[in-house]
Amino acid sequence: MRPPCELVVRYVLPAFRSLVARELAENHHLSQMVVAERLGITQAAVSYYLDSKRGARTTKQLESVPSIRKVAEGIATQRFSFTNAMSKFCELCIALRKSSFICDLQHGERRVA
Repeated sequence: MRPPCELVVRYVLPAFRSLVARELAENHHLSQMVVAERLGITQAAVSYYLDSKRGARTTKQLESVPSIRKVAEGIATQRFSFTNAMSKFCELCIALRKSSFICDLQHGERRVA
């Protein structure tokens, strides 16, 4: 059994970054370099996220979460600092842990393994 935080780092954080990167690039027209700088990751990682090579497993499940668009907008307008954005991610993580989402990840991992 994996602790919830390990599942979040492995599946949710990449999906969160993927969705935010996509939102920043497609809807706010930021370059991959600017997206990378604002997210504190490399341009290569942004490319992977935009090509659905990272975070794809959980991305579909998180697409409808409204806080992701709010985080992207805050980052795009520079209303959110890196710390603010990560605080919003922590709020998302807490909400997911209260729901069955993390438990479902655990069970999905058992079926795949």
